[in-house]
Amino acid sequence: MSENNSIEPKIVDKKPVVMTLEAGKYFWCSCGLSANQPFCNGAHKGTSFTPVSFELSESTKMPLCLCKYTANAPKCDGAHLKLTDAVAN
Repeated sequence: MSENNSIEPKIVDKKPVVMTLEAGKYFWCSCGLSANQPFCNGAHKGTSFTPVSFELSESTKMPLCLCKYTANAPKCDGAHLKLTDAVAN
């Protein structure tokens, strides 16, 4: 695999994925390169990105960001609505 040193994340989708997650620890993909979206699979290796860890104490329905521009990672904050075509391509 070639190294991706991009400073911008890969946009997976311009809408969140809503999931019901069981209690436990999770690692959200911040780079957009994981084949296991929205979770990290280590594809960020060789980039400046790191996964965002979060823990839930109970089963929770969450909108998880797929555009990777949220300011409230891993939750969607609507940032995908403000992406310009230049960023989204």
